[in-house]
Amino acid sequence: MTKIKIAIAGIGNCASSLIQGIEYYKTEDKDPIGLMHMDIGGYRPGDIKVVAAFDIDARKVGKDVSEAIFAPPNCTAVFCPDVPLTGVKVNMGRVLDGVSDHMKNYGENYTFVVSKEPEAAKADIVKELKDSGADMLLNYLPVGSEEAVRFYAGCALEAGVAFINNMPVFIASNPEWAKRFEEKNIPIIGDDIKAQLGATITHRVLADLFEKRGVRLDRTYQLNTGGNTDFLNMLNRSRLASKRESKTEAVQSVLSQKLEDENIHIGPSDYVAWQKDNKVCFLRMEGRLFGDVPMNIELRLSVEDSPNSAGVVIDAIRCCKLALDRGIGGVLYSPASYFMKHPAVQYPDDEAYRRTEEFIAGTRER
Repeated sequence: MTKIKIAIAGIGNCASSLIQGIEYYKTEDKDPIGLMHMDIGGYRPGDIKVVAAFDIDARKVGKDVSEAIFAPPNCTAVFCPDVPLTGVKVNMGRVLDGVSDHMKNYGENYTFVVSKEPEAAKADIVKELKDSGADMLLNYLPVGSEEAVRFYAGCALEAGVAFINNMPVFIASNPEWAKRFEEKNIPIIGDDIKAQLGATITHRVLADLFEKRGVRLDRTYQLNTGGNTDFLNMLNRSRLASKRESKTEAVQSVLSQKLEDENIHIGPSDYVAWQKDNKVCFLRMEGRLFGDVPMNIELRLSVEDSPNSAGVVIDAIRCCKLALDRGIGGVLYSPASYFMKHPAVQYPDDEAYRRTEEFIAGTRER
């Protein structure tokens, strides 16, 4: 099999976990703990290769990707410290709305330090994508970076490379953007990665359980805290609209009767610096069972946030490559429904899983 050549916009904690994971699972006899699939269409994790990278932080720009993934403010778990040099330097990207003003009030170890290197023009990004031979571009920009995400999605279209949108700016689920990718026969998976076993998937499964067991869900909340740059960035509530919509819709979509707005609250709640990349979710669900008798569930979930996302992205990459190999463009509805919080079409998780397996097997086109 040929290598899967990826470009990455945003070399933060999530990119760090992904790149560590590619190296970690290279060994043929490695126990596939933490992988949903060791093999997808003949592609294994070790077949993924980073060929281009973009960031705006002075501590990452100009460095080899293998060094940049461990540079501040990254704070995720280091489970594969010996990532070899890739020979790929991190290029200066475009800032646009990628850095929230309030982050300037925090120390350099916690926030972004914008490089003094000249920002890249669209032509520079497109040229790098083409020259590197990238098959696809992965978007890992901060939540709320509406302009920046659209900029990089446009670069992917112009360069003719696939796009995986791992954060909640709606591209794949936006009909106009989806049409642009379909017209160029370029695959796209999005939007907003659904972690391997995180708050959203846990909440969805429990909400579905209520439905299937005949329990009426009356109200619920999901409160999340963390200490990485994502949570610091989200202290600016004006950047949270798409994130809240993505997470809330992911849960509402499995209910036969949607909850009123006042009865559902889902979203990031606070930044706790010492948590670093650990995310803690506090979940409460109140309902009524047989005889209208009330019941409730309270759950506390603690996960390392970025490896949790990488366990899904590593599959999304390989599914995207299968689409390229098969000449399939546009939104990959089945993988997106299983891997993303806000896909173009929402399916219950068991159906999304089945559709994704059929896509991998080649019995379902998209």
